[in-house]
Amino acid sequence: MSGSASSDLKIVAKHLRPYRRQFILSAVCVFIEASLELYIPVLMARIVDVGVASGDVHLILQLGLQMVVTAGIAGLFGLGYARFSAQTAMGFGSNLREAEYARVQEYSFQNLDEFDSSSLVTRMTTDVTVIQNALVMGFRPMLRGPVMLVMGVILAFTMSMKLAVVFLVILPLLALALGLIVMKVAPLYGILQTSMDHLNDTLQEDLVAVRAIKAYVREKYVAGRFEQVNLRLANAATRTFRTAVLNTPIFQLSMNVASVALLWFGGQMVMSGELGVGTLTGFMSYVLLIMNSLMMISSVFLLLARAITSIHRVGEVIREEPTLTSPEHGLTHVESGDVRFEHVSFKYSAQARKDVLEDVDLHFPAGSTVGILGGTGSGKSSLVQLIARLYDTTSGRVTVGGHDVRDYDLAALRDAVGVVLQKNVLFTGTVRQNLQWGNPQATDQQLLQACKVACVDEFLDRIGGLDGDLGHGGGNVSGGQKQRLCIARTLLKDPKVIVFDDSTSAVDMATDAKIRAHLAQLQGVTKVIIAQRVNSVMDADQIVVLDDGRVHAVGTHQQLLEGDDIYRELYQSQIGSGVAGTVDAASTPAADEPDSTAAADPHANATQATAPQVAAPQNPASTGKEAHNGR
Repeated sequence: MSGSASSDLKIVAKHLRPYRRQFILSAVCVFIEASLELYIPVLMARIVDVGVASGDVHLILQLGLQMVVTAGIAGLFGLGYARFSAQTAMGFGSNLREAEYARVQEYSFQNLDEFDSSSLVTRMTTDVTVIQNALVMGFRPMLRGPVMLVMGVILAFTMSMKLAVVFLVILPLLALALGLIVMKVAPLYGILQTSMDHLNDTLQEDLVAVRAIKAYVREKYVAGRFEQVNLRLANAATRTFRTAVLNTPIFQLSMNVASVALLWFGGQMVMSGELGVGTLTGFMSYVLLIMNSLMMISSVFLLLARAITSIHRVGEVIREEPTLTSPEHGLTHVESGDVRFEHVSFKYSAQARKDVLEDVDLHFPAGSTVGILGGTGSGKSSLVQLIARLYDTTSGRVTVGGHDVRDYDLAALRDAVGVVLQKNVLFTGTVRQNLQWGNPQATDQQLLQACKVACVDEFLDRIGGLDGDLGHGGGNVSGGQKQRLCIARTLLKDPKVIVFDDSTSAVDMATDAKIRAHLAQLQGVTKVIIAQRVNSVMDADQIVVLDDGRVHAVGTHQQLLEGDDIYRELYQSQIGSGVAGTVDAASTPAADEPDSTAAADPHANATQATAPQVAAPQNPASTGKEAHNGR
């Protein structure tokens, strides 16, 4: 047995263990039910051969009553199996889903890069359902089929050795046919589940981007794309089940051939006096039982073939080891917001030919404000993600509060390093519920103070106050409002370091200036600001200019303006030309719409056009995921 298959079985055994009592009871119920059903043909044969032949009505009634009682008891055990197997399957599936979800929560960003979100959804829903169905629908025939097959063949040989020879001819042929079908179908189930992943991925993307689809009138395009993905799934399902259903006609043909052969030879034996009519009748009952048991076994094999594929996919999620873990006795307190990068190099994949960051050496003193500028793909987001240990360095080290980030307990470090990510995420619920992600025990006064610093108070009353509903994924607020709510949420963590990853890009310049003025009043907090606009960082204590993953220049606004060509070009393109001059925050009205930035500063994204020397590398593949994600 391969290591992967062995690991899959261990996963099944581990999560089935809490329900082993129900599992054993269901197996006992199936065994007793099958045994009682096999006893019924024996009683029927005695009724015909003894009771009817001798005209003994009392014996006929007695044996008939035994048949009824036996059938009734078998039915009760069948009900017991249904109850215990349902408890086993549903509990087992619930355990698997919880184990998958818990493992995903432990994943680092690098682990999450290995799985599409749509694939994770499929593995937690469809694949687990397939496993549950195999347990509910397959466990009974899996136990009942072999029992009835073996006992049925034994009893058939007991009744008549000559007639039982028919089974010796048919059974090997059926086994061969079943083996060929399973070998053909098993790989197709993997393709089917992958097609399901692609369908979920397309559907999820289209539903999330439905507003953009309507804005660009692309309904027909996405409908056509969905039709293609859906057709691929349908074709995969057709190929799979077209082969899987072949077992039914093959078994029906075998059953009919066996019945005809037994009636032909059995009839001759009855005519010659070698066999009684009751015995032949009972024997034919065993033919049905044996053939039905074979049908059960074939169905079980097909169910197991699909379930094994799903178990393996679930196992891949559970077996995936988080690339980032807390040390056994990690530090739980961050002394200060002092941040150092000591000869740091980093790449997202070990197979990448070029580092995203190369030999970065920086120091952000505690309580200082640091601005980071650079073109798309220069490594800005990658740099700051190392502070909260969202990724680990490839070489070198990052320290926070004088200690290597790898020495901290992950939860403690990330509580002390607040990150407002480039992609703003709000959750379905109220403003209060979203802000309390930063501090579940925050009072209304603390919530309102954070809102004031992030300029959320400017629109809070218009969306219903702290108890205003933000809608699904924050759909009831604009892009700029989302960014301000995310800033307020991070402030509530009371962190030692706050990273703003281009987190005011959708906010107008006047509001941006207000937020920066409020943040400047925070004492003892190191503020790291990634921005595309020079005016967002020009008041920082130091400004870092990144170029192609390397530190190009470090200094204050005035120092860089005098001594760095890249910074000077950025400044002239955005401010020095007079196109987007400095703004009086008090006199310019705040805008809440996502496109307000473009209206206030049409040259805010002119970095690439005016400073080509800080553009992304020419070979995006060489930097791993950096170019792909626009970090």
